[in-house]
Amino acid sequence: MIELMQANPLLLLFIVVAIGYLLGQIRIGGNSMGVAAVLFVGLAFGALDPGLQMPQIVLDLGLVLFVYTIGLANGPGFFSKFRREGLREVLFIVGIMTLPTLLLLGIHLALDLTPATTVGIFTGMSNNTPALASVLDLIGPNDNTAVSEAVVGFSVLYPLGVLGRMLVLALVLRLWPIDFAAEAHRLRHQYPIARDLQYRTIEITKAEVMERPLRQLRREHEWDVLFGRLYRGDDISLISNDTQFQSGDKIVIAGTPEAMDELETAVGQRAAEDLLHDHAVYDSRRLFVSNPDIAGKPLAALNLREEHGAIVSHVRRGDVELLARGDTVLEWGDRIRVLAPREEIPHLVELFGDSYAQISHVNLMTVGLGIAVGWLLGLIPITLPGGITFQLGLAGGPLLVALVLGALRRTGPILWKMPYSANLTLRQFGLILLLAAVGVRSGSAFLQAFTSGAGWLILGLGLGLIVVTTLLALWIGYRLLRIPFSLLLGMISPQPAVLEFAEDQAQNPLPGIGYTLMFPFAIIINVILAQVLLIVLQTMLAP
Repeated sequence: MIELMQANPLLLLFIVVAIGYLLGQIRIGGNSMGVAAVLFVGLAFGALDPGLQMPQIVLDLGLVLFVYTIGLANGPGFFSKFRREGLREVLFIVGIMTLPTLLLLGIHLALDLTPATTVGIFTGMSNNTPALASVLDLIGPNDNTAVSEAVVGFSVLYPLGVLGRMLVLALVLRLWPIDFAAEAHRLRHQYPIARDLQYRTIEITKAEVMERPLRQLRREHEWDVLFGRLYRGDDISLISNDTQFQSGDKIVIAGTPEAMDELETAVGQRAAEDLLHDHAVYDSRRLFVSNPDIAGKPLAALNLREEHGAIVSHVRRGDVELLARGDTVLEWGDRIRVLAPREEIPHLVELFGDSYAQISHVNLMTVGLGIAVGWLLGLIPITLPGGITFQLGLAGGPLLVALVLGALRRTGPILWKMPYSANLTLRQFGLILLLAAVGVRSGSAFLQAFTSGAGWLILGLGLGLIVVTTLLALWIGYRLLRIPFSLLLGMISPQPAVLEFAEDQAQNPLPGIGYTLMFPFAIIINVILAQVLLIVLQTMLAP
């Protein structure tokens, strides 16, 4: 069987993926390893025989697909977050990246480790493959001993960087009572988070809201609801910002129960008759946004009310239901609820596309072009003061490009973003390729380090550093800086498997936003710190 897998590395890949995915579903104490199990199954197979290897292209392809798709999905949130309060998070991530560097300097002096081993520990515990690559390039191809020391340090600490952080997070979540649902509710206006959206029919009875334009009332009360139909006697119309309510009017609104309660208290009372399903004049339909000409445009730009007498009340993106606004930007694959005169429904179907088959396709031209530009960017050498040169690599380059393209959404006729389902599929595919390849390629060195005894020292040092730095990062970020814990989970997740674990605990997409906010800077900072650490340690040993 070993010979068969040696001759067929793709067979080995899918065996590792299948077993890892199965083990990842097993829950112990309410927690599961998720896709991180693929990494550990890969390590087990790699330790069976040094001849079991995974082609480099598998690792590279998995890495670039994962970082590109996650950057593309979170580009808008990344830049909007920086406009609000990003500097605080950048300084925070610089601090938590620098802390283990300083601790390792002291440990290096105390235990007389080799510079390459120390830097290997640093890159492994931070799960930063580009940093290791930059260090190996700095060492050069002629010093095989130093190269091996760095790789062993990285291989031993890489899986521990995943498992150690997951264990620390699981422990902290048991000790600290974090209400993720309340946190998601508090941040619902800043990020696309699932909300309990409902409908309600309200009768206008309060004199203070009558004969005043709705625009003025909304400015005063900041109602977070969508106004649909207005029933006035036998007349039925759509509510606009110029609408002035009269006594006895009945309005159909959509929003969260809390927001609708607030509006109901301000304008009147719950109507005796629920008019939500009254389709005498206006009909309601769910439509897929499959027309690429519509994707990437805000709802206000479509002039639906003026041209079709219609409004969009909800936008469903993945599992998240959003309340539609004029500045809501439609994305390819969104499912929207439209309210329009019955005769206009066919025109709206033609406008939005409403094709499930169409949103299952991926525009390979834009994906290929975006990844190629990011790949080339990652190869450009960047020189810092002091002569230190580094590259963003296959992780940093495509991620930065994807963040920019995701924020742009489209450039003229070119639509950069892809349907949610397609993005998620490519992301998961890239992730399992990455974890399986890293695990198999590191398994042999991982086993050798432990059988020689050196691995236990590296393991103990790394575990202590990971526990201390992770606990400090959580305490400083949550207790001192008041960073929402959901975002913080993503910010301290240096590896996709840890991010998956964090999202599973939070049950909301906020960890992914925190991850994309900090990941580009974490890569760059780690690449710089790893090379600086190696140069400093080598200088200290020089006569």
